[in-house]
Amino acid sequence: MATCETCGNEYDKTFTVTRGDRSATFDSFECAISAMAPECSHCGCRIIGHGVEVEEVIFCCAHCAGAAGHSEPVDRVAR
Repeated sequence: MATCETCGNEYDKTFTVTRGDRSATFDSFECAISAMAPECSHCGCRIIGHGVEVEEVIFCCAHCAGAAGHSEPVDRVAR
């Protein structure tokens, strides 16, 4: 059994998430999101979708990018 790095629960069905050069073990997607999902630079919510990036700053949506003063947000989806 392994231990969740967010809540400390010992669980027989943990999984490992790797983002960039960081890897961590979790017992649920909720714990993984809480620990590893990026935060919106405007409202602070966890970004669990593609998000919107402007000048290398990530936001959860175009509204937050606009509220932060960016008039032309671009999503991360390849066209």
